Amino acid sequence: MGAPRHEEEDDTERKNADDAAFPLDHQASRAVSTEQTLREEIVANGLKLTPSGLSQGTSGNLSIRFESGFLITPSGMPYGEVTPDDVVFVDMDGHHDHPRRPSSEWRFHRDIYMARPDAHAIVHAHPPYSTALAMCRMDIPAAHYMIAVSGGDSIRCSDYYTYGTQALSDAVVRALDGRLACLMANHGMIAVGANMEQAMWRAIEVETLARQYTIALQIGKPIMLRDNEVTQVIEKFGNYGLMSKK
Repeated sequence: MGAPRHEEEDDTERKNADDAAFPLDHQASRAVSTEQTLREEIVANGLKLTPSGLSQGTSGNLSIRFESGFLITPSGMPYGEVTPDDVVFVDMDGHHDHPRRPSSEWRFHRDIYMARPDAHAIVHAHPPYSTALAMCRMDIPAAHYMIAVSGGDSIRCSDYYTYGTQALSDAVVRALDGRLACLMANHGMIAVGANMEQAMWRAIEVETLARQYTIALQIGKPIMLRDNEVTQVIEKFGNYGLMSKK
């Protein structure tokens, strides 16, 4: 009777050893699946930049926070040519190990993620009206209640510095303090979100606000909402559409 018991124990040990590997393999598979999904999401939304009016040519860039860094569009590639494999992973030290270079604007993506734990996706674009206001170094004030998409009573315009520099990154982080979007002097705009869908939606809303404000300035002097009126809208936005998505 002793021998069969040993065989049963051996069988049990082999089964336990085999089973122990499955959770590790499952986790690895899930991580690969998640990364691939995020890469595909960046590619899909990059294709939306031109049709949405947010950017043209190779301008602008997209990123999503991932593990110890972020995934970002490659430098200088037309969005129609970018594949999921072309998306570059950059760690928080700015290091990347990829045949392609990350967007030249990777630095402010990194710094926004470091400064803002609530930011999980970033859209940087050069839409006409937002960029026109940025060329005049103008903020977008509380002339319409949808200013609440910015998380405050204005969309600030950052100071101007050369693209890709640490100085520009620092200026952008300052302009985004307490905000979810900003303009960039003589450059473009940035919108952040809890996910890429929200960041893209916010970028389009910011451009709509910029267009409306520009038209209003041509007609006359826009009347600004009071602080309490903006606060009430921000509170109502807590469960409004994409604003409520985490």
